[in-house]
Amino acid sequence: MKQHGKKYRAALEKIEPGRKYNLETAIAKIKEIAFAKFDETVELTMWLGVDPRKADQLVRGTIVLPHGLGKSKTVLVIAQGDKIREAEEAGADIVGGEDVVNRIKGGWTEFDAVIATPDMMRLVGALGKILGPRGLMPNPKTGTVTFDVTTAIKETKAGKVEYRVDKTGVIHVGVGKVSFEPDKLRDNTKALLDAVVRAKPATAKGKYVKKVNLAATMSPGVLLDEALYAK
Repeated sequence: MKQHGKKYRAALEKIEPGRKYNLETAIAKIKEIAFAKFDETVELTMWLGVDPRKADQLVRGTIVLPHGLGKSKTVLVIAQGDKIREAEEAGADIVGGEDVVNRIKGGWTEFDAVIATPDMMRLVGALGKILGPRGLMPNPKTGTVTFDVTTAIKETKAGKVEYRVDKTGVIHVGVGKVSFEPDKLRDNTKALLDAVVRAKPATAKGKYVKKVNLAATMSPGVLLDEALYAK
């Protein structure tokens, strides 16, 4: 069993066992107990009453967080022709075609997001085993396979995040940094909560939002009152 350090145990003592907090109180508690020397990411975890093995219960989508994630993403665009110039003008950090695909095949992954135009997917498709496990594979459902590279780049830079239920029915997404003002963390977290609730599959039975937890990277989690979001 993992042995937690003194600072973690001290933080845990400040959380009432079993208590479910409202969002504002939970954020205040997270900021109070955060102890790392770096600016920790605040992460939202939701346990959903769905069966991810069924295609019609795969909860997935994207959302642009109102206040971003507190860091600038390095955006790679894989395109050709005029779309290369368009991507450069829209602020993409790296732009290329088959040359970039070959670099990635060679093990290069120094980027945070990948956008590809549909006509390049014949090449990008071969990168699935490299990009897929890192959550970087372009997908039309998340708006990262598109000819509208300008919009895709701007949304990604603004703090667009993807949420997707894993095989155990859990969604885990960063919503900001501990250093964020409380109202910004609240707005980001609520936006994500609302998006997941709206994405409830019509075929999902029983309780949809079963458990919600908010935590900083190094700190113990704080339970949110899931009843406030399980509408």
